[in-house]
Amino acid sequence: MLCIGWLVENHLKCFNQNKREDYLEWPEYFMAVAFLSAQRSKDPSSQVGACIVNPENKIVGIGYNGMPNGCDDDLLPWSREAPDRLDTKYPYVCHAELNAIMNKNSADVKGCTMYVALFPCNECAKLIIQAGIKEVIYLSDKYHDTPEMTASRRLFNLVGITYREFKPKHNMIVIDFNSINHPGMGSMTGSVHSP
Repeated sequence: MLCIGWLVENHLKCFNQNKREDYLEWPEYFMAVAFLSAQRSKDPSSQVGACIVNPENKIVGIGYNGMPNGCDDDLLPWSREAPDRLDTKYPYVCHAELNAIMNKNSADVKGCTMYVALFPCNECAKLIIQAGIKEVIYLSDKYHDTPEMTASRRLFNLVGITYREFKPKHNMIVIDFNSINHPGMGSMTGSVHSP
């Protein structure tokens, strides 16, 4: 028995017994998923993503800003400004929040949290309320003083939806597809960079 105990003890010393310390915590993971989904957007000036998460930390919806399903995005305008508003993207583009709600993979998103790059506009706020989402976590509120954002906050406050700015622990997350091929790597890893 002593021999087996010694072998097990010394064998285990060959392996790292501690978990990684630089793993992503849930909030950073979900915001990173929102940012990664934004990379699917074809909008040349704004790429926004959203990620909906249930209370068990399971992703139930992902979306990004883009033209409606079935609409040829080569035939619709992508510009921000034009003499005629119909020649801009604004009457046509679906926001990330709308797409995340529509792309949900569960019966509903009641009681869920939405992670989104930009604070939602008033139109998205209405959808968030109707969907039953209880919390919105955003990274940027750069349009804070616009009437649309003021209306969003007013609507959220009226129904008790909490919203807060996301404070990242890392300013960058790098996905290295080649890391899986590095010696000693048993899983795909990325790296995180602190501010």
